[in-house]
Amino acid sequence: MNHDTANSEPDLGAIFDAHIEHEFADQDVDATMLTMTAEPYVHNVPTLTGGFGGEGVRKFYSEEFVGKMPKDTQVIPVSRTVGKDQVVDELILTFTHDIAVEFMLPGVPPTGKFVQLPHVVVMKFEGDKVAHEHIYWDQASLLVQVGLLDPKLMPATGAAQAEKLIELIK
Repeated sequence: MNHDTANSEPDLGAIFDAHIEHEFADQDVDATMLTMTAEPYVHNVPTLTGGFGGEGVRKFYSEEFVGKMPKDTQVIPVSRTVGKDQVVDELILTFTHDIAVEFMLPGVPPTGKFVQLPHVVVMKFEGDKVAHEHIYWDQASLLVQVGLLDPKLMPATGAAQAEKLIELIK
């Protein structure tokens, strides 16, 4: 995949983009899994959700993630760093919380609130396959945005995080 010659390095950014496209646009678990090693893992750091091993990741994608996000979900790129065997993307995920999003808000019924949430995704590769993903977001900001945390009671900023990033990248 994405090789000019047998000796060239894979285009990790393009593989990352294909993986995200399969998750969000195509909503195709099988195509997403084809971008990954046989025994990958996905770890959502704030909620300890995800999957470990081929079967665990497939189960997570099938039951909680791929095709399970709100219809208006968008991924807005902010920055990307590509290393020898790793890509780090900073992005903003936006959606209306009109369906349950168990991996981010376990046990929280839909609130109807619009969410703009900065993320950092660290994707590690083995050759041209995704070996693992570590996904970070500020859970306090998410809870403010869906109305479960009062920003007057603690220093949590809500959507202002994403709005400031969007302002800075324009």
